Amino acid sequence: MEFLRYSIENGVAFVTIQRPPANALSSSIIKELSSLFDEIETNEEVRVVLLHGEGKFFSAGADIKEFTTVNSGEGFSSLATDGQETFEKIENYPKPVIAAIHGAALGGGLELAMACHIRLVTEKAKLGLPELQLGLVPGFAGTQRLPRYVGAAKAAEMLFTSEPISGKEAAEYGLANHAYAEEDLWPKAKELAFKIAKKSPIALKAAIELLNYTKHENYYKGVQKEAESFGTVFVSEDAKEGISAFIEKREPVFKGK
Repeated sequence: MEFLRYSIENGVAFVTIQRPPANALSSSIIKELSSLFDEIETNEEVRVVLLHGEGKFFSAGADIKEFTTVNSGEGFSSLATDGQETFEKIENYPKPVIAAIHGAALGGGLELAMACHIRLVTEKAKLGLPELQLGLVPGFAGTQRLPRYVGAAKAAEMLFTSEPISGKEAAEYGLANHAYAEEDLWPKAKELAFKIAKKSPIALKAAIELLNYTKHENYYKGVQKEAESFGTVFVSEDAKEGISAFIEKREPVFKGK
C-alpha cells in the first residue's frame, strides 16, 4: 500500500497513515483503509486495531485540492458515500478499533476518528469539523456522529464556528475517552490495546454488534442526506469561493449563492 503500513504485535495491528505533511484523506487513502480492514479482519492474529498518523498530525482533513478535480454534484455525493461506507465498516468492525490522535484530527480526519470505537488524544491536539469555513458541509457522516458524542448544542457550535476544541476539551465533552500528555499518548494507547486484545474475540465481536444497535433509524437517513447535501453544497458559488480561498490562504467572502 502507498499510504498505509501496519505491523502486528501481541494481537494488536498497528496501522499508520503515511501521507505527509498532514496525512490528508484522499480517496486513495480511503480505498486503502477499506482494503486493509478487509485484510486484517480475516487474520486471526489480530484482535485489536490501533490507528495513528505519522509525523505531526493524525489527519488534518480531507484532500481539498483533490476536490477541485470533481466536476459535478453527483460526483461529490459519490465521493461522500464512498467515505461513509468505509467509516461505517470501521464502526461496525468485529474487532475493536482505537484511534491515537496527536497534532490534529480535522474534517475527514475527525470523521475517521469518530468511526473508531475508542479515541485517545493528546491534551493539546485539535479536533474539529471546519468544513463551513470553506463553504462546505462534512461528508463522511460527521454531522451524524459528532452530536452522538458532544450533544447537539456543542456540535452546532463546532460546525457553525469551524473552531476546533483541544484534546483536553474533547475528553471533557465525551468526544475522546482520555487525554494525555504528548509523551504519554502512545504508551497509554499500546497499554489499552494490549489489555483489550486479551479478551475473547467472540465476546468482543458481540459487544461491538450490540453497541451499534444504539444507532437509531434516523441516523442512517441522516447519513444518506448528508451525502446528498455534500454534493448540492459543493457546486454552489460559495463552495467554489471557499475552496479557492483555502488554496490561496485568504479569508473567503460568501454571498449566499
